[in-house]
Amino acid sequence: MNSKISTLTKGQIIDDKYSVSFFLKKGTYAETYRVQNEAKEIKFLKLFDFAKLHRTQFTESGDLLEIEILKKISHPNIAKYNASGYTMIDNQKFAYVVLDFISGETLADKMKREEKLTSYEAKNIVLSVLNGLNYLHTLPNSVIHNDITIQNIMLDLSGKVEIPKIIDFGYSRFLTQSNKDFLKEGLNLFYTANETLNKVFSVQSDIFSVGALYYHLVTGLPPYFIEISKYKSDKIQLEESILEQRQKPLKFPEHIDGHTKLIISKALQPKSENRFKSVNEFLKILNGDLEVELSVPEEKAQKSYEKEKKKGKGFSAIAGMSALKAQLQLDVIDALHNSEEYAKYGVTIPNGMLLYGPPGCGKTFFAKHFAEEVGFNYVHVNPGTLKSRYVNATEENISKLFQEAEKNAPTIIFIEEISGLFPSRDSDAHEMSKNAVEAMLAEMDRTGEKGIFVLCATNYPDKIDAALLRAGRLDKKVYLSPPDFEARMAMFEMYLKSRPIDLGLDYELLAKLTENYVSSDIKDLIVDEASRFALKAKSKITMKILEEVISRTRPSVSLLELEKYEIIRKKIEGEDSIISDRPTIGFKK
Repeated sequence: MNSKISTLTKGQIIDDKYSVSFFLKKGTYAETYRVQNEAKEIKFLKLFDFAKLHRTQFTESGDLLEIEILKKISHPNIAKYNASGYTMIDNQKFAYVVLDFISGETLADKMKREEKLTSYEAKNIVLSVLNGLNYLHTLPNSVIHNDITIQNIMLDLSGKVEIPKIIDFGYSRFLTQSNKDFLKEGLNLFYTANETLNKVFSVQSDIFSVGALYYHLVTGLPPYFIEISKYKSDKIQLEESILEQRQKPLKFPEHIDGHTKLIISKALQPKSENRFKSVNEFLKILNGDLEVELSVPEEKAQKSYEKEKKKGKGFSAIAGMSALKAQLQLDVIDALHNSEEYAKYGVTIPNGMLLYGPPGCGKTFFAKHFAEEVGFNYVHVNPGTLKSRYVNATEENISKLFQEAEKNAPTIIFIEEISGLFPSRDSDAHEMSKNAVEAMLAEMDRTGEKGIFVLCATNYPDKIDAALLRAGRLDKKVYLSPPDFEARMAMFEMYLKSRPIDLGLDYELLAKLTENYVSSDIKDLIVDEASRFALKAKSKITMKILEEVISRTRPSVSLLELEKYEIIRKKIEGEDSIISDRPTIGFKK
């Protein structure tokens, strides 16, 4: 059956009610058809292949979530539900939903033909989409669409006036649903809000998508557009590059008026709290009933790097790791503060340090608090900040980064996931990546003498070019493992103390139950999920709720993966061990 163009054939009868007229489109888990009902009316049928659906696409009772949402909604700017059911085809179970057939074209088809729309036409389409979303968001059980794009807006051309209608609720979720029940694979990343890339969806996520839609309509391209073909299957790198682009100011053609620019800019703010608070507010501003104000100054978004003097708790926010803290205090922090005294003894700060270990163990967290402890200039970059598709541009970006760091010395440069930026030159890495490695090696020559300390983090230390790990470059290498028992206790207490908790929570038991769970598991998968559960039940966060959430939650890093990291750690520390005891990451109250 997989080799067929479509599962259904012309004239085939579904559930004794619908006759297939012709096949429309095939997706990853569903196919769409034009059909006729018993009254010979033209309808739209979507056929779901159970074998290809993901578990997150079902409700707790086992019903198909998309169909259950469509059953509950009805609005002039949303495709209208007619019926649904189940059918067997070649001994395989399928679900189907029948909607009104919309006689017209998708907004994507219109854009292919016209490239971009007038401000007036774009505004009217956006108003219709917002009206539909306002209805969804204000339902008793709010629905978030999560996939507003030019492909998912149909233009009904059957009457005298063009009517935009929202279609395809495949990524839609009830606002009350857990973020774990969300599969982001397949989303159009140019329309996807920053938080949704982390599987967090909200009213503001849909607002971001409408802002992206508005921008696309008036300019002809999605916002912060980059060529995605070079990323191939590297989705993480693609996401990072898009997020990096969003740190830059939006570019608008000259013909776009200032009011429209402000509206789109506010909808597309990277931080959800800086966008419109609701679709209704978006509607009022678009209709001229309210004034629009950006929540953040535009010049803030024009920084190419996050460069600031870090203030905060510093090392006091990190539990354990006393040997590492003491060594960094002596070798780095004191050297930065007393450079002349150190110079008398011919001692300079080391060039750099590598933090490595499983995902979610707090590498970025440690880097942040290390910078706070030092208190000097801090530059935070990721591969997307430095990488460029243009010849020699990456090397120029690296050179500029170090020039600015030296100018503002003493400076800490923190580079995330350097394995993606400086892969081994012995691998099949692209020639441009190899050139980037050589540029980085040249810049790291005597950085300590220049008042620059390079702090790097990665989940894949075995994929970094070996030359970067030698003495005089990333001298120090620190393995950050899942938090130990004491750290887990402290984390539960810290994350729960400001929430409505029941008396007598057993933090020791919670720590025992979460052996091998990483820091992000405890915060995001357990504490946050327990909070959502308690909120829904209108109760305090109890021990019973926490234990139940833990019982349903597996560690995000498997024991097999941890064993692999142990092998890598032994190999690295055997070559250049910095301390006798393995440091562990944790948090203090």
